[in-house]
Amino acid sequence: MESREFTGKSVEDALTQATVELGLTSDKLDYEVVEKGSSGILGLGAKDAVIKVSLKDEKKASEPKAENKEEKPAKASEKKEVLENPEEAIAVVKDFLKEVFASMNLEVTLSAEYDAEENTINVDMVGPEMGIIIGKRGQTLDSLQYLTNLALNRKVDTYTKVKLDTEDYRRRRKETLENLAKNCAYKAKRTRKPVSLEAMNPYERRVIHYALQDDDSVTTHSEGEEPYRHVVITLKK
Repeated sequence: MESREFTGKSVEDALTQATVELGLTSDKLDYEVVEKGSSGILGLGAKDAVIKVSLKDEKKASEPKAENKEEKPAKASEKKEVLENPEEAIAVVKDFLKEVFASMNLEVTLSAEYDAEENTINVDMVGPEMGIIIGKRGQTLDSLQYLTNLALNRKVDTYTKVKLDTEDYRRRRKETLENLAKNCAYKAKRTRKPVSLEAMNPYERRVIHYALQDDDSVTTHSEGEEPYRHVVITLKK
């Protein structure tokens, strides 16, 4: 795996973000601090911490070659680890989410199941005000998922992913991004000029990359720094 940069309010937060996105525990990663970050004065002039992350030497030989900088994380089955007591982990996840929704005065019904093959707890949420939880382009849902991952993995020995969804948002958003990728690729071919997409999180950028990876006419790459990093579609030379 090529080294990748991750950001957070602190070095620890950036490392946690790396473990969440890569699906690996921190003991399997090497990292170099690029920017320690600072809180600024009364929040003004604050800077995020930046780290450069790579796999430890013993994993590099067996890691598949990356197709782009936002390559798909290795599946849990490739580093097979499963929870010994998924029921307790699900209880931790539900308790955390119930506290969050209680503080927001939201009525939400939770259902969760453990996928041993992916070592993932999948949570579906139902309620009358799911738009608040989803937020603009899923940003609130992603933030809540990130915090839930932190809450769970501070209490379990085996790193486990948590995926949150509501109203089938994840599937619908993926389809929207795939259609966007194809439309922007068509525009790049028609105008013969690069097409820049809006800023997206790493997962959404990967969707764009994979949607066009078999297109013989265009190529994709990412530009910019988080949280403004975006995909650019260009014609192949």
